[in-house]
Amino acid sequence: MLKITFMGAGSTVFAKNVLGDCLCSEALGESELSLYDIDADRLKESAAVIEAINQARGNKARITTHLGVENRKEALRGARFVVNAIQVGGYDPCTITDFEIPKKYGLRQTIGDTLGIGGIMRTLRTIPVLRDFARDMEEVCPDAWFLNYVNPMAMLTGYMLRYTGVKTVGLCHSVQVCSQKLLESLGMESELEGRRELIAGINHMGWLLEIYNKDGVDLYPEIRRRAKEKNAKEKHDDMVRFDYIDKLGYYCTESSEHNSEYNMFYIKNKYPELIDRFNIPLDEYPRRCVEQIARWDKQRDELLAGGAIEHTRSKEYASHIMESIVTNTPYEIGGNVLNTGHLIENLPADACVEVPCLVDGMGIHPSRVGRLPVQCAAMNQLNINVQLLTIEAAVTGKKEHIYQAAMLEPHTASELSIDDIIHMVDDLIEAHGDWMPKFN
Repeated sequence: MLKITFMGAGSTVFAKNVLGDCLCSEALGESELSLYDIDADRLKESAAVIEAINQARGNKARITTHLGVENRKEALRGARFVVNAIQVGGYDPCTITDFEIPKKYGLRQTIGDTLGIGGIMRTLRTIPVLRDFARDMEEVCPDAWFLNYVNPMAMLTGYMLRYTGVKTVGLCHSVQVCSQKLLESLGMESELEGRRELIAGINHMGWLLEIYNKDGVDLYPEIRRRAKEKNAKEKHDDMVRFDYIDKLGYYCTESSEHNSEYNMFYIKNKYPELIDRFNIPLDEYPRRCVEQIARWDKQRDELLAGGAIEHTRSKEYASHIMESIVTNTPYEIGGNVLNTGHLIENLPADACVEVPCLVDGMGIHPSRVGRLPVQCAAMNQLNINVQLLTIEAAVTGKKEHIYQAAMLEPHTASELSIDDIIHMVDDLIEAHGDWMPKFN
């Protein structure tokens, strides 16, 4: 029986989407779905939801649950696919700490889960857990694919690919819907059907390099015109990325609230008017966490009160990747992989890049893209510097590399002095306590 293991199954809504998708697949629907978490209540809730979907589809799958570190190997044993959706430290205390301590130094963030000082800290407390996952996988399911959905995507996936023997690909939600959302927001819905596109770069900053309609007409001239006009006329929730189109020439994959903090341009204490001008939602992630927790409580009660739960297959890549490998049916994704062989020529070989990949029965095969426009590569490199130094800190245990990562992080460096950066890093490490490994 095919076994699919879900690490962090207490992420109930996401587990419902990914495992519900598997239950909707003829090739995957009779698998063992192995749910692992360290929170007993959340694990029980997730199992109930997945069981209800399984019931609605004829009880073809076998659902197993595994609680705590002592049962992790059994959760993984014999798995063909392992989906990773953990969050080390959760909203409280770790996410709160990642926002509140930098705020004392005058450093404001929007999301803080991918780059910035928040992304650095999240990586440092997550890599030790992934190291343990990798050791277990190498022992009990050495041929499994590790499908990583956890942020910071490039840092965690890059670590797994460079320092473990686990077959890994990083998956994000934003590539699939990037051009669709752009065209819809610009009133160009008529160009959606049959469009062709190329997206490449790094996670959360993959560039929509080319986009053509079904007749082969380049859509970028009209996109550039409409995006600049919309930013000039009205406030909306994608002003930063539209400004990218104007200033850098290209749109990118992840939202404006994310991209507002990946550079030194938009969140500046010296120019507070930029926050209003570009409609930037400071402290968005903590606010979103509170809303999501409340929303899940309501959804959980509704789902569990109704017995059987119907599920429609989502756009998430995971089930399609598994299905493609199991059935040897080609499928294309935007995957996060190591830049081996310089898939993107003007980015470093050690970087984790996001490029088109072909999936089939032999696995996941990244495509060579060539060179990015020099300004796009330069923007990516600002992020890659931080990613590589943070991984270095996690691997070596040297605190100096954490300082260096924060010093080269574009938003942090544009706001704080070196001394304040070092003090802030020390304060964060101390506040995280046992959630953080020891550094020297």
